Amino acid sequence: MRALDAARLAFALLLLSSTAYAAEPAQDIKGLYLMTDYPAVTVRPGTTTNVSLRLHDYGLAPARYQLSVSGVPSGWSATLLGGGQPVGAAMPAPDGSVALQLRLDIPATSDLTAHTLTVKAEGQGTNAELPIAVSLAKELPAKLSVKSSLPSLRGSPKSNFDYTLSIKNDSGRNVVASFAADAPANFETSFTEAYGTQELSSIPIDAGQSKDVKLKVRPPSSTAAGHFPVKVTVKAGDASASTELALDVVGEPQLQISGRDGLLSARAVAGKQSSIPIVVSNNGTAPAENISLAATAPNGWKVTFEPASIDHLVPGKDSEVQALLTPSDKSLAGDYQANIRATSRGETASSQFRITVGTSTVWGMAGAGVIGVALLLMLGAVARFGRR
Repeated sequence: MRALDAARLAFALLLLSSTAYAAEPAQDIKGLYLMTDYPAVTVRPGTTTNVSLRLHDYGLAPARYQLSVSGVPSGWSATLLGGGQPVGAAMPAPDGSVALQLRLDIPATSDLTAHTLTVKAEGQGTNAELPIAVSLAKELPAKLSVKSSLPSLRGSPKSNFDYTLSIKNDSGRNVVASFAADAPANFETSFTEAYGTQELSSIPIDAGQSKDVKLKVRPPSSTAAGHFPVKVTVKAGDASASTELALDVVGEPQLQISGRDGLLSARAVAGKQSSIPIVVSNNGTAPAENISLAATAPNGWKVTFEPASIDHLVPGKDSEVQALLTPSDKSLAGDYQANIRATSRGETASSQFRITVGTSTVWGMAGAGVIGVALLLMLGAVARFGRR
């Protein structure tokens, strides 16, 4: 009985080991391979095209592999490129790859016969081949691409955001490409020539060529700080392309000066200091820092402020300071103008205040006394000479 149990246990272990062996993954790939994402391409005669390749080493020792292309039709030019220049050999690292390109220059007079070119990599005892089928067509489907060298810009609400867009016609025929920009509400957009001011809505582009246009985006002056996307779409027939742009708007202060209750007038007395309340408001989208105050007043007047500056003023708030104004003691009674300014890091606001100046009551009493004395003297003289 024990022998039977032992046999059964051995058989079960044998089944388990067979199952585990069958579940093991296949051995890793080893060898040299030429690969491409697109082993069959269609090209228009009279154009140049590039086919991306990779020479991949799987588990081999480093070696030098001679590169060549066979099956090239008469009149065609086939060049293998590496790092942007023609190459004749490549040496991938173990378990690494080398990026290559097959450049094909096809004469415009070529017929539409399909051909198969074979790219080869040959080393000592190890070779790799990759056949590439090349078909020719007089007309290729319309294909557009659009990109911007600077897709994200930063500025204030007063800035103009200018993007240079390169639109390429990768099709086999000339097209007229139209463009449009999808921007946030109330943002103004316009397309112009790359080196001009003429506004455009479309532009002709020859087959295989590209043209540059400029997109100008103007946000409303009241735009709050934030990140705003703009999508540009280009269309030509059934073909379309799009690109995503962005503008980062940074807030800025916007100062305003008025008197208390909005008044822009005040009264003062010649030769005496008067305190005039001045209200500084920030109607912008960013805090105003270190606001300095200054004034331009008639000659001989003195104007100072208490406090002399405002350290910090957040958007939507205001702060009141006192303008200590002393008209010249020689000022005549009447209306004068004084300009009050507030400045914060380049942002400036100013307002004209009308200052009505009156003479001092002391001088009024002195004047009345002089007039009274003159009247008494005149009456005395009349009385004296009248009796004669």
